[in-house]
Amino acid sequence: MSLVKHPKSLLVIIAEANLEKLLIKDVQKLGAAGFTVVDVRGGGHSGLREGTWEADRTIRMEVIADDHIADNIAHQVLEQYGKNYGITLYFSSVSVLRPQKF
Repeated sequence: MSLVKHPKSLLVIIAEANLEKLLIKDVQKLGAAGFTVVDVRGGGHSGLREGTWEADRTIRMEVIADDHIADNIAHQVLEQYGKNYGITLYFSSVSVLRPQKF
């Protein structure tokens, strides 16, 4: 059996947890059909975020969408929050089986 795969972009946004509601509104407004948000912990050049208290929490938001929608979301997030918040964004090419969901 051969599966029919459809190309999409996966946009991952890693951000301070206090941005979650704003990011959800942005993602929906810019045309994403859905998203996934999880709490994460980690560290990098700016230090360690252990998530042990509310102001130290970090989220990872994943959005699967057409390239232009993912690009628009990334642009908006960088413009709106990039200067004042800890934000990491990256893209991956993914294949989905039910493109109407995205």
